[in-house]
Parts: sequence; C-alpha cells; structure tokens
Amino acid sequence: MQGNMNSEKNGFKKRIKSFGFAFTGLYELVKSEPNARIHLTATIFAVLGGFILRITNAEWCIIAIAIALVWAAEAFNTVIEKLVDHLFPEYHETARIAKDISAGAVLVCAIAALICGLIIFLPKLVLLTNF
Repeated sequence: MQGNMNSEKNGFKKRIKSFGFAFTGLYELVKSEPNARIHLTATIFAVLGGFILRITNAEWCIIAIAIALVWAAEAFNTVIEKLVDHLFPEYHETARIAKDISAGAVLVCAIAALICGLIIFLPKLVLLTNF
C-alpha cells in the first residue's frame, strides 16, 4: 500500500512539473517569436473587450476557442520552423514549402479568429457609438 501511495505522489509531481514545462514553452514562444507577441496583444484586447462589452457565455466560448486555435497554430508553426531550420541549415526547397504551409495554417486560424471577433464585437461597438 505504501509503495502505491509513493508512486501516486511521484505521478502527481510529474504532472505538476509537466505544467511547468508547458508554461516555459509558452514563455519561450512569446520571447522568441514576434508574431506570438502580436497574438498576445490581440488576446489581451479580446479578453478586455469581452469584459468591457459584457459578452455572453456562448460568445466567451467562441472567443476562447478562437484564441486557443491561433496560439496552438502559432506554437506548431514555430516548432515546425525550428525543426526544419535545424534539419536543413542550408536552403532547401522542400523545407521552404513546409515552412510556408505551416505559416499559412496560422494565417487561416488568425483570419478565422478575426472574423469571430468582428461578428461578436462589431455589433456591440456599433450600439455603443449610436448613443
């Protein structure tokens, strides 16, 4: 019984440690990638806008999913770019294509998030300006 409790404690400690690694990864993403800092700024504006304009729970869910989608895409894109750069230090056409496609995926996610934001925030902003 005692051995089982120790392994559960160790498992819990490993889970906590893995969260630390994840937060370190997000910090590295923001520190090293200018586009991630743009996403951070957009995230802050979206969250502040949501509080100020009192968006609904459903709208919060859409905003949260859109934000998460963009952040995940940016993280995957960064990983792909770093791996490709490591594997192909010299110019390689296939490497360029892989990096361009990955960047394109981020662009698609960012445009979708922008559209969601406009659909949610624009009518509320228009109402504010009419008073």
